Amino acid sequence: MLSVKMAGQEDPVQREIHQDWANREYIEVITSSIKKIADFLNSFDMSCRSRLATLNEKLTALERRIEYIEARVTKGETLT
Repeated sequence: MLSVKMAGQEDPVQREIHQDWANREYIEVITSSIKKIADFLNSFDMSCRSRLATLNEKLTALERRIEYIEARVTKGETLT
């Protein structure tokens, strides 16, 4: 009778242990997913910043050329 009672008491404990492991695995999956999303967003941010910096350099160069051409036209110089 004692072994039946012990077995009955272990069942809720085992269930609680299994539930705890399931919760821990779920939290690990969520944590891992959040880390992957954060890594992607950081990579995307760096890529965008780099591309915007390149575009900014090209726009600055174009603005300088336009200013140069406008100055030549204003002075009446030929462009050829």
